[in-house]
Amino acid sequence: MVELRKRKTPPPAAAPAAKKERKPSAKSAASKSKAPPAEKAEEKVEDVKEPEAPAPAADEPAAHSEPPATKANGAKKSGAAKGAAAKKESSTASGPPKVGDTVSLDGFGGEISTNDGNKTTLKALVDESKAGVIIFTYPKASTPGCTTQACLFRDAYTPLTSTGLSVYGLSTDTPAANTTFKTKQKLPYTLLCDPSASLIAAIGFKKAPKGTTRGVFVIGKDGKVLACEPGGPAPTVEAVKTLVETMGGKEGEKMAEVADEVADTAEKLDK
Repeated sequence: MVELRKRKTPPPAAAPAAKKERKPSAKSAASKSKAPPAEKAEEKVEDVKEPEAPAPAADEPAAHSEPPATKANGAKKSGAAKGAAAKKESSTASGPPKVGDTVSLDGFGGEISTNDGNKTTLKALVDESKAGVIIFTYPKASTPGCTTQACLFRDAYTPLTSTGLSVYGLSTDTPAANTTFKTKQKLPYTLLCDPSASLIAAIGFKKAPKGTTRGVFVIGKDGKVLACEPGGPAPTVEAVKTLVETMGGKEGEKMAEVADEVADTAEKLDK
């Protein structure tokens, strides 16, 4: 008889050993304890941040800006300076200069020539003079009225130039015509030729559309207009005579006598 034996039940598997919990090292714990939370760090940074300086008030001027009053005063001074300069120097754009005006001689009247054919300008003539320039204008050389006028200035030449003024005659004639005129009448002064009438127009004695008005123009060394008026042969001499007397010419009385003597003859010839 076979005997059946029961198989032994295998013992149950042993349960896995529980993992031991790691303890943080002292170094790591110290590190964690030292590091503050991010939020707290930001709060500390904000706490030590310096406050911004307050913005200046709207009505308070900047440290380096110029006070409005100073700017206004500067503008007034600048305007006054410009006004004084404009008053001192007249502009031919507004018309011929008048007595009392100060002319800028650079380029004034353009270029002209002497009866000898030498080129010159009003500025050069004034620069060469001692006290200024007398210019009498006449329509045409060697005509009766112009001859009378030229001779009146010739006869009064010494007293008229006693204060340092230089005398010139001015017309649109050619150098040849004026040289003949000067030689024949034995004129002691130079005659100026202005074919384009640029200087004649600048001083206000150009007729329209063409021609020259008889007159006299006197300008001082400083560019100040001392006389500027149209007139016949005798009146143009009289105008200069009066001016020279005012200037204190040494021979003013003698000049007056000479002018009186020729005045009657000049007026008769000019009629």
